[in-house]
Amino acid sequence: MTTTVPDSARATSRPDYAALIEPSRVHGSLYTDPRVFADELERIWYRSWVFVGHESEVPESGDYVRKSIGPQDIIMTRGRDGDVHLVFNRCAHRGNLVCEDARGNANAFRCPYHGWTYRNTGELLGYPYNKGYGGKGNLDLSLGRVPRVDSYRGFVFASLAEDGPTLAEHLGAAAGEIDRLARLSPEGRIDLGAGWLQHRTRANWKLLAENETDGYHPQFVHSSIFSVTGSPIGPLYSDNSTAVTRDLGNGHSENDLRPEFRRQGEPMRWFGTSESRVPNYVARMREVYGDAADDILTEGAPHVMIFPNLFIAEIQVFVIQPLSVDECVQHSTAVQLGGAEELNSRMVSQSIGSVGPAGMLLADDTEMYERNQRGLEMRQPEWLDVRRGMHREALDEDGYRTGAATDETGIRGFWSHYRRLMEVDT
Repeated sequence: MTTTVPDSARATSRPDYAALIEPSRVHGSLYTDPRVFADELERIWYRSWVFVGHESEVPESGDYVRKSIGPQDIIMTRGRDGDVHLVFNRCAHRGNLVCEDARGNANAFRCPYHGWTYRNTGELLGYPYNKGYGGKGNLDLSLGRVPRVDSYRGFVFASLAEDGPTLAEHLGAAAGEIDRLARLSPEGRIDLGAGWLQHRTRANWKLLAENETDGYHPQFVHSSIFSVTGSPIGPLYSDNSTAVTRDLGNGHSENDLRPEFRRQGEPMRWFGTSESRVPNYVARMREVYGDAADDILTEGAPHVMIFPNLFIAEIQVFVIQPLSVDECVQHSTAVQLGGAEELNSRMVSQSIGSVGPAGMLLADDTEMYERNQRGLEMRQPEWLDVRRGMHREALDEDGYRTGAATDETGIRGFWSHYRRLMEVDT
């Protein structure tokens, strides 16, 4: 059973996205229709910029890690030239996988089927019994290469389109949130090499993307963990909070908690600790940043969703990987800050407690994603309401649309950008 599609959207074999996406509501079939998912792969995942990995995961020449662009299997490598390369995990001969391990170090990949060997940057090095091809060097074949690769502060993004907006244009204001994260390191350096957890979820990927900056759910979905731990996070998402939800453009959004942390005026409160418990880190930050250190230590890390698949949640990073219309994988890792050893071990511990195999936070969210997906299979009501806070939105001093902490401003921003991408002709 799938959600009913409006008559206006049935007129053509391809969904009519103008009929399915309105300013205050979206149609349920957008989460359940395989045609929509196929369109998304072509118009979003294979055309726009997608986060793939971080340079810190391949620090040395020959290092590689398996990554993904949607369901596409990608190998991220560090070549002898020192550059990061992205190649498809598919032999140019008969399509076999050339790499099975999740990570490692190798200057070349050898296909196990017929022994074809490729440099870790994709070039074909050789193939057995070359007389069958008229001799060595007669084949102009290689691993498929991702056409465009770029990075920002070590965050590696890819686009399967030969041309289009630059990464800087895609990131826009979201680049400033990555800057905020980097400023928490006295070395200005982020490391995402702590290892990734994978959570397979029986839900459409957009349910995850919407949830990441939805400030309406924490008090209800996460009430148990807040009560058990005595966490001060809950009140940050309430009608009394001075925090805001912001549409950063291009589908990016954030929960800006800085107004609350400034009001409280306590350095390191954002991390659930105090200066006295991380004295070496605080001293180093003040040495490096001078008078600006107290503001940085008080305001803390960003809570930002970067369209379509990168979520920076203060102390951890999540990556959404769609597999089908009703299944995806959420990859997560703890943020590590260069020169912040006192914080790094705590970040790993807190990440394990919240999003690890026995963690409570992601388990709460995953239960909601899967309940949503099951509910969306029902025929009625057809539409999902996203109007919360429309009447009180305003433009901030930088011209970005903002709402209250519990408003759906970020979700509406996501769908506005999504509609623009989905309506572009192939």
